[in-house]
Amino acid sequence: MKKVISLMLITLVFPCALFSQERKPDRKLEKALAAMVGEFKGTAGVYVLHVPSGRFAAVNADTIFPTASIVKVPLLVGLFDKIDKGEVKWNQPLVYHDSIKYGGSGLMQFFKDSSETEVSVLAALMMAYSDNTTSLWNQALAGGGAQVNILLEKYGLKDTRVNSRTPGREEDRKVFGWGQTTPREMSTLLLKIRNGEVVSKGASEKMYRLMTKGYYDNQAVSEVPPYVQVAAKTGSVNESRSELALVNAPHGDYVFYVGTKGIKDQRWEEENEAVQLIRKVSAYLWAYYEPKSGWKPSWDVFKK
Repeated sequence: MKKVISLMLITLVFPCALFSQERKPDRKLEKALAAMVGEFKGTAGVYVLHVPSGRFAAVNADTIFPTASIVKVPLLVGLFDKIDKGEVKWNQPLVYHDSIKYGGSGLMQFFKDSSETEVSVLAALMMAYSDNTTSLWNQALAGGGAQVNILLEKYGLKDTRVNSRTPGREEDRKVFGWGQTTPREMSTLLLKIRNGEVVSKGASEKMYRLMTKGYYDNQAVSEVPPYVQVAAKTGSVNESRSELALVNAPHGDYVFYVGTKGIKDQRWEEENEAVQLIRKVSAYLWAYYEPKSGWKPSWDVFKK
């Protein structure tokens, strides 16, 4: 009884202690993921970590992939670093002007010129709707790509970087676009946020909440029951589709990243091969870690 009480106290006082176990490879899972990646027409990589057990699987997990919009996770870290230092305020008033409009995903590009807004709206739109206009604005508020990269290095990420609008990284931008990362590193960053280890505990918790409210839920998130919380971010350009996710599963959190590049199938449709790979990996992981859930996705009805 004393041992049980002691364990409960450790869990309550030091919740991150549950996440500090030695990591060991899960060869069975790794073999299954390698088979999925091996069938892919292009380059793909996967990293997954089951947090409570410390068991992981890695397939091309240290290969550098374009982040596309997943770079918005590091940008969020940069923004919250400024907020935590008091250099930017969460409810700081701002005014939108058409001169900063940037196309692609997002809503702010459709705001009327001189519309009043604030920092919290920029952060929410960036993470929920992958808003490109607010993301570039947030990058500037964070001190620019170079400042964000200093933070990434501080957190032990050697290959994850912001390239766009970052002096000295022009050649990297030609190869990888807005940002670059590896499946292992971006999974590590999200897990650090989940554990309250990025910027501050309060900042990490707010960042994590923002990441659970994404609009784009038709890839990895679609393969997890809707009553299970998932923090996720997708990234898509013609030659690359990727996703980062941390699932707060009943039997323990697991984090994973599926990265692709040089894809042959560049269709912007649900049947895109890279999108299907992301769903396949996510579905396999859910069934692997929660084999008795009995849940099957039924979202296909919305494609008709």
